[in-house]
Amino acid sequence: MTSLHVIILLLFGYLIFILDKKQTYFPVPVILVLLGLGLSFIPYFSSINVTAKMLYHVFLPAILFTSAYRFSSDSFKKNAGIITFLATIGIMATVAILGSVIYALSGPFVSLSFIGALVIASILTPTDPVSVVSILEKSADSKKISSVVEGESLINDGTSIVIFSFLAGMLAQGKSFTVMNFFSDFLFVSIGGALLGVVFGWLLSKAVHYTFNREYQIMLSIMIAYGSFNLAEFIGVSGVLAAVFSGIMLSFEYGRIIKENDLRETLNSFWNIAEVSVLSLLFLLIGIEGAEFLQFNAWGFVFIIFAASLLVRFVIISGTTRIFTDWRKRMSWRESTLITWSGLKGSMSVYLISSSKRRIRVTMI
Repeated sequence: MTSLHVIILLLFGYLIFILDKKQTYFPVPVILVLLGLGLSFIPYFSSINVTAKMLYHVFLPAILFTSAYRFSSDSFKKNAGIITFLATIGIMATVAILGSVIYALSGPFVSLSFIGALVIASILTPTDPVSVVSILEKSADSKKISSVVEGESLINDGTSIVIFSFLAGMLAQGKSFTVMNFFSDFLFVSIGGALLGVVFGWLLSKAVHYTFNREYQIMLSIMIAYGSFNLAEFIGVSGVLAAVFSGIMLSFEYGRIIKENDLRETLNSFWNIAEVSVLSLLFLLIGIEGAEFLQFNAWGFVFIIFAASLLVRFVIISGTTRIFTDWRKRMSWRESTLITWSGLKGSMSVYLISSSKRRIRVTMI
């Protein structure tokens, strides 16, 4: 991808985001993906090669860190139980149930092993409600519900990639599934990444006390977002969770910093622009990259998986709200349905698909 490609794509993205500011409920991600699909038919853009490494190491750290440091620490504290449950046990249950359904229904469409079905399910578990949260707040009239959706999406990116990596490794190497190996790997990678992120976030919050220069504060935030991510990946733990928890830790420390509003304004002045730029490129590239998958002879199975994923998520959401007593009376069936539909698949799912092309192959009948 050349610099001219980037400039043109950014121009398209900025124009769409400008329309978003003037409209209500404007589906920016959908419009950008459709626009990307259209651009893929133009030879100049069809030559763009979107790699898994590009998605993972360039786009994800910025998106994750920005969402995490802006996430309200009070909301996380109040809803930590249900957020953590949905992003860990909920994700595992979703993969197990959805994978079983996919395997049971795959016969007439594809030749698929049970582990292969679980891999597909793990790709579909990460949620990415980039533009849904504000709509959800107005539809459900509840900041608490939108906070749960946003908090879950931050953490489940990390847990889903750990699950995917484990299952894809099993599929590629032909290993059998063992509960002990799974949980030992899961705990090491996820807890290690989270702890590293907490340390990086704490260091950043302390470092800002020693500089009042806005440019330096922004530089520190860039180092913390990409530094925590890449260091975690280097030592073998979750870079996704490291970036997320570094941002969450920074949000926690906001309340202890005297010039909290000044720091927020400083970081927002950079990351608000960076986020729009990254999201513009990301969704346009998803559309361009997705064009090669339009010619597919099992679209019926795709729609079945889509319906099954919604049903399984609804069951998980409804069941989880019954486990937590303070949510039983606060979550109606309507709100559970809204949260179910808010589980959009975004950057992480696309990365997992790109990554899986190198690891696994599903043979179509």
